Amino acid sequence: METDTWAPIRRGRAALVGLALAIAMVCGGQARAEDPLLTVNTADGAADFTRAELAALRQVTFETGTIWTEEPRSFTGPPLSVVLEAAGAEDGEIRLVALNDYAISIPMSEIGADYPIVAHEIDGAPFPVRQKGPLWVVYPYDQDPAYQSEVIYGRSIWQLREITVQP
Repeated sequence: METDTWAPIRRGRAALVGLALAIAMVCGGQARAEDPLLTVNTADGAADFTRAELAALRQVTFETGTIWTEEPRSFTGPPLSVVLEAAGAEDGEIRLVALNDYAISIPMSEIGADYPIVAHEIDGAPFPVRQKGPLWVVYPYDQDPAYQSEVIYGRSIWQLREITVQP
């Protein structure tokens, strides 16, 4: 009687291929929800925003130089006020936190209708963590000397991941 010493390996390999195909059908073969880029915590709960959801809000685009870039760049994103409104935020102070846990606070009374924005595109394209992305709070620094202060630069948090509204 001849024994096939490779048979168990072939059966195991076939089982692994079948498992991989099943996982691919569940995860990759169907549309998966986009991961949230930003969470806004309010007294009523948390609101998560994907890139698509942020892009669906009113957008502002402007070109400005920054102290972090070599030349002026075009930034696009919803105004921070619009993001807060979409999350159901009301009066108070907001605490913004970056991926590296850098955190700053801004009184909501100091957030304008159009500025700052939560930029999700630079020069018309999404930008990665290595380039201060995927979200960066940006002011039009070149438009007003008031936007060229240490306070405003400190509020220009990049790699933004979370906002908490504090009463």
